[in-house]
Amino acid sequence: MIKVKHPEAHCNRTQEATITQLPENQQRFQELFFSYGNAVYRYHQEAAAHEPTHQDYEEWLEGLPENVSRGMAAKGFEWCRTVLSFTRYVQEKNDVGQEEYVRGLMGEEEFEEYKALTV
Repeated sequence: MIKVKHPEAHCNRTQEATITQLPENQQRFQELFFSYGNAVYRYHQEAAAHEPTHQDYEEWLEGLPENVSRGMAAKGFEWCRTVLSFTRYVQEKNDVGQEEYVRGLMGEEEFEEYKALTV
């Protein structure tokens, strides 16, 4: 069973259908993989709740390699609002760490089981 559901119902249906078509010995890994991915997706979606500012954007640009920073600056603040490294920057700046967030949604036992399978 996928513990952490995707916020969009059609994704949940697709994920469940995918799992049922797999051999039994592959199903548990895929359940954990989907739970982890869904938790990370939710993490990045919640960055919008912090209302990223232009100052956040400028700070994030400063921390990027020069060539990447130039490219992201050319794309502009509005375009970059959905770039994963920017949404993670915003979350981390607001004391919401990705690993802790995902662990909280998955639960300690499932999170550790996933990590052990992906090492």
